[in-house]
Amino acid sequence: MSTDTLLHISSNSALQEVAKKAAHKGLQDHHDAYQRRGLPLRVGTRGSPLALVQTRNFLTRLTQFCPLLRELGAFQEFQISTSGDKIQDRRLAEIGGKGLFSKEIHEQLSAGNIDFAVHSLKDLETTLPDGLVLACTLKRQDARDALIVNSKYRPVDADYPFDCLPQGAKIGTSSVRRQAQLLHIRPDLEIALLRGNVQSRLDQVTANKYDATFLAAAGLQRLGMEDRIDVLLDPSIMVPAAGQGIVGVTVREADVELREMLAAIEDQEAKAVATAERALLAELDGSCRTPIGGYAQLLPVVAGGAPELHLVGLVAREDGSFLLKKEISGSAEDAEALGHELGQQLRKDSPADIFNE
Repeated sequence: MSTDTLLHISSNSALQEVAKKAAHKGLQDHHDAYQRRGLPLRVGTRGSPLALVQTRNFLTRLTQFCPLLRELGAFQEFQISTSGDKIQDRRLAEIGGKGLFSKEIHEQLSAGNIDFAVHSLKDLETTLPDGLVLACTLKRQDARDALIVNSKYRPVDADYPFDCLPQGAKIGTSSVRRQAQLLHIRPDLEIALLRGNVQSRLDQVTANKYDATFLAAAGLQRLGMEDRIDVLLDPSIMVPAAGQGIVGVTVREADVELREMLAAIEDQEAKAVATAERALLAELDGSCRTPIGGYAQLLPVVAGGAPELHLVGLVAREDGSFLLKKEISGSAEDAEALGHELGQQLRKDSPADIFNE
């Protein structure tokens, strides 16, 4: 349509009405298509500030891909309280594992009460309930762990981040992966349970209840709290959790239309690295008591060539007395196979008791 035509329409009230009706008809056609499956589409999420930010970012991405979905009011946020959120005074391993952050959400999804479920991928169980699939992974923001220390220990040297902590310092965390890697370097430190949302954990350090804690860098970045990070830990110092920094969306396996829509916005690099990392987890089949790390990257091999997938895996004891890291590289198309192969190598070279429940 030419500029002259647009100006003619805008200056003519009768033509404006015709254009309005035509636009409405187009919108109605799309509405009818979605109405067949029922609107609004319900998006399940935890109710924490970070979970809500991640869910709204996902919906923004989806509506950017298809603006008509926004105009139709096609989505409704559905906040669900999970067992992992309700029980804060015990480790996840003691109350049923990381699946407690998705159990109630997936029950609602299986029952048809919601249509999507949005998760931090690192909190999603490796084996999903029957009938549910991981349909979409969004672009990884930052896989690294962030170290937050009490102000009296600043500044922190990024190359030797734990040197700032005094002998016997009290470190708050509920992650056995972080605990094992820290104690492997600094066995003198005291590890104390610290759970809760991002702000509450930061507040505990500020209030001198702990000397330091760890948080996922991506969570702080998404909340606009980057200024609270004292140092970002290079993966060579602390191997991240599998899936850390990635948002994943689960749906019912039979819901082909939604799976096709989500495939259109999936980040292919995130899909490849998440596939490798989750295959590593599946092969090791560790419990929440097993410190396991997994971090994959797509790295250029030669200029202009296809990037190669590089995966680092870690297995350790909680007390840091044993720690094993191995690496593998190969084609991104073989991401799942690479994850399984590295997992098999780690299991073979680790003491059997590492994987005991």
